[in-house]
Amino acid sequence: MYVGVDIGGSSIKIGLLDEDGAMKDKKNFPTPKTKEEILDDIVQIISDYKTKYVIKAVGISVPGVVEEDGYLTTAGAIKCLYGINIKEEMAKRTGVFVHVENDANAASIAEKWGGAAQNVANYLSLVVGTGIGGCLVVNNEIYRGAHARAGEFGWMLLDDNQDDLNLSTMNLQAATIIGLLRIYNLKSGEKIDDARVIYDRAEDGEYLAQTVLAKFHRKLAQGILNVAVVFDPAMVVIGGGISANKTFLKELQMAYKQLQNEHSALVDMDFPEIVPAKFENEAGIIGAVYSLKITLNKEEK
Repeated sequence: MYVGVDIGGSSIKIGLLDEDGAMKDKKNFPTPKTKEEILDDIVQIISDYKTKYVIKAVGISVPGVVEEDGYLTTAGAIKCLYGINIKEEMAKRTGVFVHVENDANAASIAEKWGGAAQNVANYLSLVVGTGIGGCLVVNNEIYRGAHARAGEFGWMLLDDNQDDLNLSTMNLQAATIIGLLRIYNLKSGEKIDDARVIYDRAEDGEYLAQTVLAKFHRKLAQGILNVAVVFDPAMVVIGGGISANKTFLKELQMAYKQLQNEHSALVDMDFPEIVPAKFENEAGIIGAVYSLKITLNKEEK
């Protein structure tokens, strides 16, 4: 058995998986405020599992810049984990092998293990949520870059706002929270916190919702097309809560195709299909364990 741990800014999810990736048990709890509390709570659950099962190893998914040795240069919103080697800390406390993976990478690689990207060697994955994270899988392996920062698609510039360049980024134009919801609320004067409300209003004929959504879909499609042109993936997998919205996916695919039709150099080229991720809330757990298994297989060879 393996234990997958998905450490998020608001909650921590822990799952018990067998060799085939089947989830045998799952637990979650609010993310504590201190490093010691986070590690102690995780270790306690792993210790409970060890009383009933043989635990071969632990895979951990965590936000931020994750170095290959498990050192967390950053950890997203979880400031208390900045600058620690979580792999060493957890291995010492649990007595088993530990592997650590960036959360967007974990969610992406999970799709190779029974998800949307089975048998796909080269694909692009985006997680559309508060911001936009992502991952490139090249020849069945995560491409990490020179500084473990590959896949930060959200900071791509989509145009040139000379007053504030951050407003030109994919994050602030095409993420669900700091993109779509932020822009709609600025224009409406409201405080909507659920993208489904905007989609419902658009369906009911509200002009503001329709125009904001049209720009949102086009900007997200623009970012995806930029990366697809550079890396030529076989597939684009979209994750995050909004990926379950069928209207979102349909409109995004239409905007993506429209951009290709408008771009004279690309109009006759084949581009990768955009598909929704299969794994949602369990993606971090599953991906952490699958990344762990890949690492163990390499070491055995």
